[in-house]
Amino acid sequence: MQTEKSRMSAISLAALGIVYGDIGTSPLYAIKEIFGGPHSLPLDPDHILAALSLVFWALIVVVSLKYVGFILRADNRGQGGIMALMALALRGIAESRGRRSTLIVLGLIGTSLFCGEGVITPAISVLSAVEGLEVATPAFKPYVLPITIMVLFGLFLVQRRGTATVGALFGPVMLLWFSSLAALGIFGIAKDPRILMALNPVHALAFIAREPVLALLALGGVVLVVTGVEALYADMGHFGRRPITLAWFGLVLPALLLNYFGQGALLMHNPRAAQNPFYLLAPDWALYPLVALATAATIIASQAVISGAFSIAHQAIQLGYLPRMDVQHTSEREFGQVYVPSINWTLLIAVIALVLSFGSSTNLAAAYGLAVTGTMVVTTILAYTVARQIWRWSPARAGLLFLAFLIVDITFFCANIVKIPQGGWFPVMFGVGIYLLLITWKQGRIIMHARLKESALSLNSFLEHLPGSSEAPRVPGTAMFLTSNPDGVPSAMLHNLKHNKVLHQRVVIVTVEVLDIPHVAVAQRVMVEKLPHEFWRVRVYYGFMEEPDLPEALEWCAEQGLQIDMMDTSFFLGRETLIPKLGARMPLWREKLFITMFRNASSATSYFRLPPNRVVELGTQLEL
Repeated sequence: MQTEKSRMSAISLAALGIVYGDIGTSPLYAIKEIFGGPHSLPLDPDHILAALSLVFWALIVVVSLKYVGFILRADNRGQGGIMALMALALRGIAESRGRRSTLIVLGLIGTSLFCGEGVITPAISVLSAVEGLEVATPAFKPYVLPITIMVLFGLFLVQRRGTATVGALFGPVMLLWFSSLAALGIFGIAKDPRILMALNPVHALAFIAREPVLALLALGGVVLVVTGVEALYADMGHFGRRPITLAWFGLVLPALLLNYFGQGALLMHNPRAAQNPFYLLAPDWALYPLVALATAATIIASQAVISGAFSIAHQAIQLGYLPRMDVQHTSEREFGQVYVPSINWTLLIAVIALVLSFGSSTNLAAAYGLAVTGTMVVTTILAYTVARQIWRWSPARAGLLFLAFLIVDITFFCANIVKIPQGGWFPVMFGVGIYLLLITWKQGRIIMHARLKESALSLNSFLEHLPGSSEAPRVPGTAMFLTSNPDGVPSAMLHNLKHNKVLHQRVVIVTVEVLDIPHVAVAQRVMVEKLPHEFWRVRVYYGFMEEPDLPEALEWCAEQGLQIDMMDTSFFLGRETLIPKLGARMPLWREKLFITMFRNASSATSYFRLPPNRVVELGTQLEL
């Protein structure tokens, strides 16, 4: 029993750094935005109590009830995140093509907005931490942006080394951070305990009834206290639901509430502190250490978001929404720790451009809320589908609960729409760009496979017309052809017959399929089918969280009668040259975008971990 408790404590401590880094750094800018942003509230006791009441109930309803209480239960065989949720929702409605298309669109929109949130998080978090130097002395003001850019550049530069080495420090550092948040909060509350009256929802409700427009605008700042809430769900596969729940209720929620209420008490006592209530809450002697600790905490929060972006890219590649990319594993022991160079440098450019364009955390806060609330809306809709189709909840039970959550989400979303001119346009534009890439690649692949299937010969017909007396000469060895159509003759095999006029003694046609589950049991990895004339058909299955390793998977074919010697096997791959065509199923500009993505995809040789000296590529032209 003691061992189990120790293990759970260790996992919960690790979850502090990865799961709660983003939401844990919100005190740096949330209250500051509510009372100092473009739609700031008056600094009188009634509005301060109302704002803190909204903050309290946002954390209780959105995080504690919705995400920790219900969304974490929607696990796709232990995995979370919006793409995993989309795959789970789709599994329950296989019979309805229209509903499937709607859920796919919603899932991709949510993923795109989550990516926009991932770009903003490092920028606003690190910038808000470094801005603490301005509180110490105005002399540091010209150096805030250069220091922020240096920290961010260093953070992205070390990504290729992985988080295995420094990851062990994340939990203890964040434990110190949350402990500091709680201590500062208690110190602030002691100055004006009246702030504890904000626990009463009457203050929030009276504010909404008295000044509905101002209350709606205030929610645009209040939503910043739940930024990073999607990380609770996205990182569930790393830690499990119980450690995340224990860390939330045991430390994170109390520390955040104490700090927010401490900042509120400070404003009740000294309204001029609204320029930066977080840092002004600290005593003078603790300011520089607090800046250093806040910078470390925001780096950890940014690291978690960047790692999440790598994981999302990996899932999108496996599910067929992004082209193959170079994915590097950064740990031999920890599964799922990957580094995607192209994603890393794209994020760096976008984050630095954001910092230079917006210039301050207050300006960036206007861009933050729209991405967060848009993702929350999509998550609620997908979770409702899971509750109805997978959990088999009644329409009344699922409808009432998730309608309540949806009303809250849409209210927050509407409160942030007004921020579009101040910066909310960025996550919208960034999300539109990501969505176009995802949907263009998926649709382009469907069109390309349809064209290949139309021009392919039936494999069964080919084998029927392959008489033993006049067939092409058979040469020793095994030829393995990779194809997406297991029922057709691979174009690479036809080209080999056309140019080399031979068939190998044994021909294996391999199709790799990625299922809508995170992992596939090793015993179900391959399915082998023996065909006439020493032809074999092999299907290899992977989950969307797994890395394909085809040579390793093919070793399991021996149990089904197909013994493969890699030193006597040649892999034949088709390499298509795509030609755009007017009047196709996609507009010409999207065809050209797809072709550009196709050309820049990493090779199938490296993606499937094939031995390069055993691979032969045969090209063909294909009109879209």
